[in-house]
This record gives sequence, structure tokens and C-alpha cells, in this order.
Amino acid sequence: MKINSATFLVSAPDLASCPAHELQEFAFIGRSNVGKSSMVNMLTGRKDLAKVSATPGFTKLINFFTINNAWSLVDLPGYGYAKVAQRHRTEFNQAVADYLQHRPNLRCTFVLIDSRIPPQHMDLEFLGWLSGCGLPFALIFTKSDKLSPKALQASVADFRTNLAEVSEVQPEIFTSSSKLRQGRNEILGFIATRLVEPTG
Repeated sequence: MKINSATFLVSAPDLASCPAHELQEFAFIGRSNVGKSSMVNMLTGRKDLAKVSATPGFTKLINFFTINNAWSLVDLPGYGYAKVAQRHRTEFNQAVADYLQHRPNLRCTFVLIDSRIPPQHMDLEFLGWLSGCGLPFALIFTKSDKLSPKALQASVADFRTNLAEVSEVQPEIFTSSSKLRQGRNEILGFIATRLVEPTG
């Protein structure tokens, strides 16, 4: 898939504020500081479409970007913010849960996993919830350039083993490096195969 245009559409604090369009949506989510904004910029080929910050939990709204005037990339707030008040954290999590469960044009959620660290309870808990809700998802292991090919393979295998304990789903798995633009074609190709004609 070639990206000809990528434009910011709107930021929504909750499901009710999400845009009323028929574009098919592909959401991206992950723990804070997993490299989600860099991933969005790498996929769209835009340097600063999504704001990259050293502060964990920078994304606090549901951000919609229109791609090729044909589909929508949705940047969801990360889970596990380090510096967000508990009350607001609950609100963000509820907004994300509402979006994931009740957005009819959501086609797939990409969950970003840091390939450099052991499986985290927070990631597995979230994936178990997605699986339990019957929501389609795929995994993207980020920062793969930081590991040798053998270490990366071992990291993915270890995560698969742990995931099997909380989910019967065997999702599509991608490895990526925003720095080296690795995984871009594979992820966009996967999205292309999932695009369907608007319904209703």
C-alpha cells in the first residue's frame, strides 16, 4: 500500500465524540513509551503527524488520522501512564474500552509490544481482555533494531508462550523498527487485506 495522504482529522475524549464517518478504522495502542507515535509517523511517512514525546502517556485523547481519503488510523491513549492522576486514568481507560467494544467500523487493533523486555503483565492483561471480548487484534513488536535476530526471535517466542495462557487467539505478529522503517510494508499490506467496503 502506498500512502499518498495522511491528515489529522480530530481528537475525541470519548466514544460519543468520535467522528461520524464510514471509513474503516485501524487502531494502535500499547504501554506508555513503547514507540507508538514513532510507529504512526513511520507508517504514514510523515515526520510529525503524531507527536513524539519523552514523557510517558503523552497521548491522552483518541486521535483520528485520515489515510488516502480511504481509511482511518486511530491513535489510542497508551495504558500505564506514569504521570496521570488516577481519576483521569480511569476516564481514559473507559474511553478506550468503549471505543474498542462499540465502534462498528473498527477492523483491527494493533497492540505494540516492546521487544526488548520480558512479557509484561499489563500487556497480557489487556490482550486477554481483547480476546475475551472477541475483538480482532494483531501484535507489533517494536524497537527490533535493538536486538539481534536470534534475541528478537526468542523474545517473540517467549511472548507467544505467555499469551497462550490468557488467550486462545493466535494473532498476526509483526516485528518493526521505526528507526530503520522495518515492518512498514508488512503492516500496511495487512491493513490493505482487511479493508472492506463501507456498510449501511
